Amino acid sequence: MGANTAAQSIPVRDRFNPGEITYYDLYFKWGVIMSHAGKASISIQNTTYANKPGYFYRLLFNTSGLFEKVYKMRDTIDNYYSSNMQLLFSQKRINENNYYLIDDLTFSYGKDCVYAHSHRYTLEKTKIDTILASTKQYMFDMLGSTLYLRSLNWENMQNGDNFPFNVAIGRDRVNIRFRYAGQQIVERSETLKYRTHHFYVDIFDDAFTQSKSAAELWIGDDENHLPVKIRAKLRIGAVEVYYKNASGLRYPLTSRVFIQQRR
Repeated sequence: MGANTAAQSIPVRDRFNPGEITYYDLYFKWGVIMSHAGKASISIQNTTYANKPGYFYRLLFNTSGLFEKVYKMRDTIDNYYSSNMQLLFSQKRINENNYYLIDDLTFSYGKDCVYAHSHRYTLEKTKIDTILASTKQYMFDMLGSTLYLRSLNWENMQNGDNFPFNVAIGRDRVNIRFRYAGQQIVERSETLKYRTHHFYVDIFDDAFTQSKSAAELWIGDDENHLPVKIRAKLRIGAVEVYYKNASGLRYPLTSRVFIQQRR
């Protein structure tokens, strides 16, 4: 597994400043019912990994409100990237109703191939310890795929353009693709709207009852390329995620449009 420093470096460095942090609200939607389910934040900052400079990318999620009483969740995903935005290590820590699980993914790069050492374990025992490989295609964890999406350049995109990649999950290498669906306005209220680029997420895995269009993403139409809205289908209902606010952005959030209220 010889290192290939050019492999899978994603061109996303000009989309963010170290110190950026973005906040999101999560809702569970079932028919006309839409209940607040939790909060999430995504941040990125400078770090050192294996004695070399790089970037630390983190997702924090927790349930709130009624969902906190029914099924309490505290999930964290940490990513470490090299200075040229090559994913090196991912750790997902799950704390759900006092059940603890850790997923470690250590990435390495060979010629035309990406490897991920997948180690899943609890506080008591190892559940998975295996190597996954992806030839001639990007491979990330789920959080890393969001940076890949931010790296895409939509200047010359056309409806239906596909961007395939793999995600390492446990012992599985899941085939996923982003599918471009053009520009769209996301309305948050009568006075707040976002200009976005719309993508479908096609997931080819037995765990999803509907692989095509299993999820949708709306990315703000400005130089930050931030997710503004996410919608993922569930067996019952759907989860919707909405941008709330952010600090430390590299560029103005010009995709956000305020409409003056009529009197």
